[in-house]
Amino acid sequence: MAFSVSGGTVFTILLISRLLESSMLNAEVKEGEILPPTIQKLMKGYNKYLRPFFDNGPVTVGMSLDIASIDTISEINMDYTATIFLRQRWTDERLVFEGNKSLSLDGRLVELLWVPDTFIVDSKKSFLHDITVENRLIRIFPNGTVLYALRITTTVACNMDLTKYPMDKQTCTLQLESWGYNINDVMFYWTRGNESVSGLDTLQLAQYTVEDHYTSVSEAVYETGNYPKLVFHFELKRSILYFILETYVPSSLLVVLSWVSFWISLSSVPARICIGVTTVLTMTTLMMGARTSLPNANCFIKAIDVYLGICFSFIFGALIEYAVAHFCTLTHADAHMLMYGHHMHDFEDEMNGIVTTISTHSTRAKRRKEPAATPTPAPTSLELTVNPSSPSGSEPKPEASPPEPTHWCITVLATVRKVLSAIYCCRIENPHHIDNYSRVTFPLSFVMVNLLYWTYYLYF
Repeated sequence: MAFSVSGGTVFTILLISRLLESSMLNAEVKEGEILPPTIQKLMKGYNKYLRPFFDNGPVTVGMSLDIASIDTISEINMDYTATIFLRQRWTDERLVFEGNKSLSLDGRLVELLWVPDTFIVDSKKSFLHDITVENRLIRIFPNGTVLYALRITTTVACNMDLTKYPMDKQTCTLQLESWGYNINDVMFYWTRGNESVSGLDTLQLAQYTVEDHYTSVSEAVYETGNYPKLVFHFELKRSILYFILETYVPSSLLVVLSWVSFWISLSSVPARICIGVTTVLTMTTLMMGARTSLPNANCFIKAIDVYLGICFSFIFGALIEYAVAHFCTLTHADAHMLMYGHHMHDFEDEMNGIVTTISTHSTRAKRRKEPAATPTPAPTSLELTVNPSSPSGSEPKPEASPPEPTHWCITVLATVRKVLSAIYCCRIENPHHIDNYSRVTFPLSFVMVNLLYWTYYLYF
């Protein structure tokens, strides 16, 4: 009985081992179907952790780009998001095989090969597309050349100078470097020079047009050594038509609207104040709306800020013009009343002087007709004095009375009021002429400032 039990156990063990051997054999067959003999021969003894030409100098890697799209360009974050096809070529002497046809392999086999450790320098975030599978391409040529292509979407930083916004031009870059291999191990180069990057000619952007692009080769210097570096430069010019319709035209029309008050009478206080305050508030709202899509950086005084500031100054100046004109109207009326009273007082003084002179002459004539020896009493209102130098010594002369202080005070006050009135009214006798001058000076000044503004920002 014990013998039968032990025999059954041995049989079971042999059966399990036989099944395991058959399953391993089937796996080898399936693996052989995935990897044909040519690939198996190439992979035999291949070490993916060692670069090509490990002891025979650096491996040269050629690169080319195809810009599929530039999705967004953000002035707030100062970056752009692009989808690119990155193609890399290098030669691996360990992958040379006989034949005249290239081998296109599944992208998942890249895990079996050595590939360059290329990275995008200023990338904030990137990802490799994996729908429906990872978008990779591996192609091996008979001479050992390997083509490795990727489809990547990346967000890259781009330093922007917004001083001429929205008439600005921005130059952004896409920099490719090797992460771990220095120039003694790997060398990068563009496969076709400036023509290594394609797709920009047919690219359609919302606010920009691509004016120029070119490539360059350089080295990145770090503490750990010098690393190969490829740089792709492209220049973007902003389309200004949107901003003209959105900001420049409305702000200019608000300035013209503020000039309507110059044709309204000075006595219409509510109408002119309503136009002035409404245009100022509308311009303030427009300025706040224009800054919502821009970075809140104090270091940038942008061209659009300058123009909005100019328009706000003209609108505010039109409101101040009415305040000055209205004040001059009130001052001019008070000055007229004061001058009228002053003239009437002078007229009364002149009439009193004429009457006094006539009475004095008549008194002197009567005294000359009387005998000289007859003493005459002196008038009560005049004091007679005898001039010793007179030949006769008997001719009397009246002594002039001192001027009245009230008359001089009124004259000084009138003069001061007249000077102040002239200063306040800018030497304009009629305050209504201020509106007449403003109808000409404000439009001419605005046109001149616009000419200077557009000339500077478009050509300098």
